[in-house]
Amino acid sequence: MKAIRNVILALTLTLTGAISMADPSLAQAQATPPTSGVMVILTVKAGVTREQVMAVMPDEIRQTVQLYLNGKVREWYSRSDGRGTVFLLDVKDVAEGHAIMDGLPLAKQDLIDHEYIAVGPLMPLRLLMTKP
Repeated sequence: MKAIRNVILALTLTLTGAISMADPSLAQAQATPPTSGVMVILTVKAGVTREQVMAVMPDEIRQTVQLYLNGKVREWYSRSDGRGTVFLLDVKDVAEGHAIMDGLPLAKQDLIDHEYIAVGPLMPLRLLMTKP
């Protein structure tokens, strides 16, 4: 019974999504989701040694903790491949994220590459809020 209910729910969400995407006003509204933060993926540049990175880490860590205490860094993680970190910044857009990350010591010494991704609410959840 529970499996049937899950299948019906999945089918309903899929059909509702297809119907709402056919409506141009809904599709346009969903095309520009609000940004609630920016994910930044930091990767150590090719050719940069561990020693180069570790020489800068005390300053990098202090400044990163200060950003956390100031409410700009919401979360941060080590990459499982050991090549960098992932930050979730509490900023309004990618430009603000760039300004913050470019001010950190590893970026100033050009030891890392950044990838910026604006993130926001999970937009398909809006389908649950539309009237049938």
